[in-house]
Amino acid sequence: MAILNTEDALIVIVDIQEKLINATFNESVIRKKSEILVKMAKILNIPCIITEQYPKGLGNTISEISDILPQSSENYFEKVSFNALNEESILNCFNNIQKSQIILCGIETHICVRQTAAAMLNRGFQISVIKDCCGSRSENEHIAGLDIMKQEGCLIKTTEMALFELLKTAKHPDFKEVQALIK
Repeated sequence: MAILNTEDALIVIVDIQEKLINATFNESVIRKKSEILVKMAKILNIPCIITEQYPKGLGNTISEISDILPQSSENYFEKVSFNALNEESILNCFNNIQKSQIILCGIETHICVRQTAAAMLNRGFQISVIKDCCGSRSENEHIAGLDIMKQEGCLIKTTEMALFELLKTAKHPDFKEVQALIK
């Protein structure tokens, strides 16, 4: 099914770290939209996995995310592989959560996000890539990454599309709180 459901969803945030985001062509959009995404996850109780590519050198996850989802061993994972599922700790966590729909975003679209998406597709997951929460150093690489993920079977969506798919109706008990995130 192409429509997201809260009970089936897992959010995977790939490497939205200070040094990486500062080099993206769309930094301000990623900051704003990723903050909305994690606030929505918290309101709707959707689990999140957050990866950090070599944080010693590239810094930690941006405050827009870490202030809402504080670092803990439960949801933050260091990695050096471009494909997050190549890291045993991430793969184990991922398998234990047992969700079928992955809401995926991060930096860089054409490298770590794309390689992680491919691995998830190979495992049979439905992937919704949130394009306004993804970025690369160049817009061209970002677009190429989105294009190949779409060709491989990922659904390309926006933050707002994901929010309203998860809510389903204006009668959802959290509708007003989630709707208020969109400014």
